[in-house]
Amino acid sequence: MRVAGIGRGPLTFAADTLYLQQTYCHNLEEEMVALIVGLVFVLFAVYSVLPVEWSLQWGVYVLDFLKGGVPIIAIFIGLIAILIGIADIKDKIEARKEEAEEQAEKST
Repeated sequence: MRVAGIGRGPLTFAADTLYLQQTYCHNLEEEMVALIVGLVFVLFAVYSVLPVEWSLQWGVYVLDFLKGGVPIIAIFIGLIAILIGIADIKDKIEARKEEAEEQAEKST
C-alpha cells in the first residue's frame, strides 16, 4: 500500500486518499454481504422450526438432532477438559523443577 509522505505532490496524496476510500468501501461491502447472508440463514432457521401450518415444522427433528448431539458434545468437552488438566499438571511440575533449580543455584 502506498502512503502519502512529505515532498510528494498533491495529486499523489489525492490518489492515496482515493485508494484508502475504495479499500474501506470494499471492506464495508463484504461486511454487509456477510451480515445479509447471516440474517437470511437465521430467518430461515426460525421459519423452519415454527409450529405453524405455513412453515416447514422441523422443530421436532431439530430437537431430536440436539438430543443426539448432546452426548457427543459432552464427550468432546470432557476430552478437552482432561487434556487441559494434564497440561496444567505438567506445567506445575515443570514450575516446581525450575523453582528447585533456582533454589539450588542460590544455595551454591
